[in-house]
Amino acid sequence: MIDDKIDRNLEAKIESLVANLRQGQKQLALWKGGKMAVSAVPGAGKSHGLATAAAITIARNKLHLTNRQLLIVTYTRSASLSIEKKINEILIKDLQLSPTGFTVQTIHSLAVSIANRFPQLSQLAMENNTLTDIKNYTHPLIFETVNQWVKHNPSLYQVLLQGVKKINDNDEERELLYRESILVNEILPKVASNAISLIKSSDLTLNDSFSLPDNPHNPYPLMTIAKGLYEEYQALMIKKQRIDYDDLILSALRVLKFDRARETLQQEVFAVFEDEAQDSSPLQEKLLKILATDTHSHQVNFVRVGDSNQAINSTFTSADPKYFRDFCRQCQENNRFYTMNQAGRSCQIVIDTANQTLGFVNQKIEEELTQKNIKDIESLIPFENQFIKPVENTDNQININPQPEGKGLEIEIPENVFDTVKLLREKIINLSIEKEDKKQGSFAILVRENKQGNFLYTELKDLEKTHNLKVKLINDTDIYNKVLLEVLSILQFLDCPHSSQYLTKTLKIITERLNIPIEDIKTLSIYPEKFLYPTMLDSPQDEKTIKLKNECIKLLNSRLQLSPYQLIPFISVTLKYEQVELATLQKLSERIKQDIKTNISLKSIINVLQEILNSEKFKSLEIEDEKTYQQEGQVTIITMHKAKGLEWDYVFIPFLHENIIPGNGTYIDKKNDFISNGNYSLPEVVRSSLRFAIHYHNESDYRQISIDEAFIENTYQKKAEEYRLLYVAMTRAKKLLWMSSAKKAPWRWSFFENKSSLQNQPPCPVIVFLNGDS
Repeated sequence: MIDDKIDRNLEAKIESLVANLRQGQKQLALWKGGKMAVSAVPGAGKSHGLATAAAITIARNKLHLTNRQLLIVTYTRSASLSIEKKINEILIKDLQLSPTGFTVQTIHSLAVSIANRFPQLSQLAMENNTLTDIKNYTHPLIFETVNQWVKHNPSLYQVLLQGVKKINDNDEERELLYRESILVNEILPKVASNAISLIKSSDLTLNDSFSLPDNPHNPYPLMTIAKGLYEEYQALMIKKQRIDYDDLILSALRVLKFDRARETLQQEVFAVFEDEAQDSSPLQEKLLKILATDTHSHQVNFVRVGDSNQAINSTFTSADPKYFRDFCRQCQENNRFYTMNQAGRSCQIVIDTANQTLGFVNQKIEEELTQKNIKDIESLIPFENQFIKPVENTDNQININPQPEGKGLEIEIPENVFDTVKLLREKIINLSIEKEDKKQGSFAILVRENKQGNFLYTELKDLEKTHNLKVKLINDTDIYNKVLLEVLSILQFLDCPHSSQYLTKTLKIITERLNIPIEDIKTLSIYPEKFLYPTMLDSPQDEKTIKLKNECIKLLNSRLQLSPYQLIPFISVTLKYEQVELATLQKLSERIKQDIKTNISLKSIINVLQEILNSEKFKSLEIEDEKTYQQEGQVTIITMHKAKGLEWDYVFIPFLHENIIPGNGTYIDKKNDFISNGNYSLPEVVRSSLRFAIHYHNESDYRQISIDEAFIENTYQKKAEEYRLLYVAMTRAKKLLWMSSAKKAPWRWSFFENKSSLQNQPPCPVIVFLNGDS
């Protein structure tokens, strides 16, 4: 009788929780087993719904009294902490239960825990291997991979070197050096980075002898090159005793191949709830699906929550929204697909604007693809037709779908980017004037590029003095990694100034840091001696080239005049590092001093920096809670990518131009046209060809696509992601969405100097549509 009374009381509490949920959240909370997919629009309360569903599942199945656990998987540490806190609160406060019966982990921490539990099966050996994060193509291991591939594949390298454009006999030596420099320093590292990321995160790697057939009509054997680079990378990682994040997933899957280990883990897992499922890779999905499978009934108890319309990482990571979309369709066929389409974050006009943008973009892209006679249109359409709705029942809910500030949507077309800043300043000041409730509200300016953010911060940072508005710049760049790479590259140049590779890196750093707008640095670095010390027989250098050359010579002279330990402070002064960068560099210098106690030399400093970079044992100083980005009375300048998951009262999105969003899909450097005749970017067509192979290699009619098809795929994949990124940015706004497109803007922000460098720039098509222009 007592047990029945306890159960009735608990069920009443659960029903009370469910009653306060929105429709889509209720379906998630009512889950009782099997597969389920939930697609949640921006602002739908996905985290709250997931946490409530988790707590109810724990309570109804009495997991707090058993050895089985509900496994909740997220993709960032901050998200896992947030969800764990919410589940604990619901279990303790609402259900009066002990906060047990569940575990919240990131996908990689889960993989490590499985691998470490069965070390002989996983073969991971964390104590003997160094975890290395290969963020992009500039990582030293990528360059070493390329060098090894060139060494072992001379004939393929020569095919690329000859390209499709004949070398001029009168300038053969210079042209060959130029092509070698571009291939080894830029094209092949990018190809390698793309190939490694995509191949290793796919299920291809579960087969040790996987094959990637080439299209015989392509001018280059793209898949052979991609697989060769991947294999060189793997060999290097083993030789250097290093592992990357995909190795963690692979090691866990290696454990799960063994029946006893797999069954042991499955018996401990009651079900798996996955958050942000649109960012999952094939390997990650496979790992979670295995863990979610019941050992006796073989039922897969797997709930995946995400939004493919907010997939904004697939063009630079291995994440791909296709897999979550496929899972949603499978669940839909079995009536196990639900949507969270009621969102309480934004006012009605912002919701309408986001929905209209989604519909307009889909129609525009579909028309473009139809005109090009593209057959597989569906896979290239940016958005699922899932529209945001306001919350229907707002009882017992605070600040749901707030009233708009003014019109709620404002679109400005200033004369230039400096006028954009003036309009921004005026609007922010007017909005910050104290209201009757004494609240200033939260402000965010969302930008596409870090350079735009730096420009705005410089122009607006005085608001703190003039109007008591703190202006906070959140840079997308990993400060520690960026500073470390820059210092390492310049020290390598000082150690070996005749190297075209090291000079190229140094020139890129100086042009960016000191704002010397020289685009063709590749040509300058072909002959380092001629650039650094030209003779009277050489062509005269222009003013900007002379300035760049003098900065390089200043660095070279420091090698002769300063002790090795003094070089790093000198570099920081030369590059005009800011406060956080200087603090990071100070910590870096202390680490070097600790590792090299005697006989400090340039070589030894370079070796230590390389070891730190590869081992990731050195961490950045600036670690902030995301709540600091959303403070009242603060203007947060932040990139669109970093803004995902956040919200502000007033959101400003300036600099919306066609060349940035959606862009041309793929930037083709005309100086690399020997490889493609200026028709495509080799790294990008390799990426799209690999994506196609990974998606369809198990199909009976599988074929390798042509370079032309891959180029179109890549162009529209990139356009789709840029439009989704804008959609994410727009849906951060609660009371006001302010958008602008100046008539004159920089063509490339990396070379923006002043008003004289501005050019007429067409607006983003979304601005044209929303502004009612034909």
